[in-house]
Amino acid sequence: MATTTKIRPRALVRASGGPRYAVALAVDALGTGLLRPFLLLYGVTVLRLSAPATGIAMTAGIVVGLVCMPAVGRWLDRGARSTVVASSMLVRALGVALLLATPAGHVWLFATAALFLGVGNQAWPAAHAALVATVAHGRERDAALAAGRALRNAALGAGALLATVCLAGGTTALQALAAVTGLAYLAAAALAWSVQLRARPAAAPAEDTADGPAPRMRALLAANVLYVFCLNVPEIALPLVLVTQLHASPVWSAAIFVANTVLVVTLQVPVTVLMSRFPRRTVLALAGVVLAASYLGFLAATSLGHGWGAPAVATVSVVCTIGEIIYAGSATALVTALAPAHVLGRALARFELSTGFGLAVSPAVITALAPHGPAALWGSLTAATLLAASAVATEKDQGTRPGGCRPRARASS
Repeated sequence: MATTTKIRPRALVRASGGPRYAVALAVDALGTGLLRPFLLLYGVTVLRLSAPATGIAMTAGIVVGLVCMPAVGRWLDRGARSTVVASSMLVRALGVALLLATPAGHVWLFATAALFLGVGNQAWPAAHAALVATVAHGRERDAALAAGRALRNAALGAGALLATVCLAGGTTALQALAAVTGLAYLAAAALAWSVQLRARPAAAPAEDTADGPAPRMRALLAANVLYVFCLNVPEIALPLVLVTQLHASPVWSAAIFVANTVLVVTLQVPVTVLMSRFPRRTVLALAGVVLAASYLGFLAATSLGHGWGAPAVATVSVVCTIGEIIYAGSATALVTALAPAHVLGRALARFELSTGFGLAVSPAVITALAPHGPAALWGSLTAATLLAASAVATEKDQGTRPGGCRPRARASS
């Protein structure tokens, strides 16, 4: 099995789609960071909607956005790459335009804007992964996917920090941030489209049986729903536990979130490269074990009570972030390695469906378990994540040739 043993920035940029595409990713993420963390605040303060109505509209946008994924998968399997990425950005630009045009009190227009933003947010990860999988191969592809995530998190954090500084300007500042976000999406879409990358559509299975059928990946997809909970632990579970159970200052929650972002940005590529010496499925199962260990750590930390509890939770959060990094560096890479070229888009779309579903249900599950005490929350997450890791480790790979090799679509510009 080929491994990536060195981090070469120029090679990573090429493997990630080239310099223009890297700039497109950064601009897109910067714009997203300006608005997405404050979309609820925009609905409540600028549009004067009730908090429940705003939250329901945002949730509906995310859930309905998942419905577009089968169509995105089929579009990718017809060879589209940079066009799909650019389209996901343009859809979000349209959502921002609708948001700016929405008069105060019009919840349905806000819901429509949230829908377009949701469609773009759901379509982008699969399209990006398919583009990288077309440009890069083997373990270089894994590192390129990791580099894209690190770059995106850095730009998201920068955008959110800039927006936080600007929020002192009130509703006018929020509207200005939304306008800048729309312009960022348009600029990113133009840059992504200019890459002009397509994959030559692979032969259908009936014509080229060597490609084989699409892998079912049932255990992987089900496990991914549980793995994804780790992404909402720093944003939802830990603030809830720190404030309501440990009665700690909100500063601890902010510090944990910042540390999570910094660790992902700095360690995503090195950890992914380090793990490249092991099979992807083994690494993904290891991620589940690390996450489960961190959940047990949170259970132990919360038992310390007020005083030592908050610092202990912050310390354990580092372990949770390492588990998140290992998971993010192996999950999408495993899907791209398992899927035959002619169904890569549909496989990535199904994976994104499981991710989106996990992100949608995890806040409700976490907030439902938390009132029953630390054992109910962290014990349940530990058991479920270990079960998911076991399912990942024991599932048999299908749809690949002996030795894990399979033909790939050619890239053409």
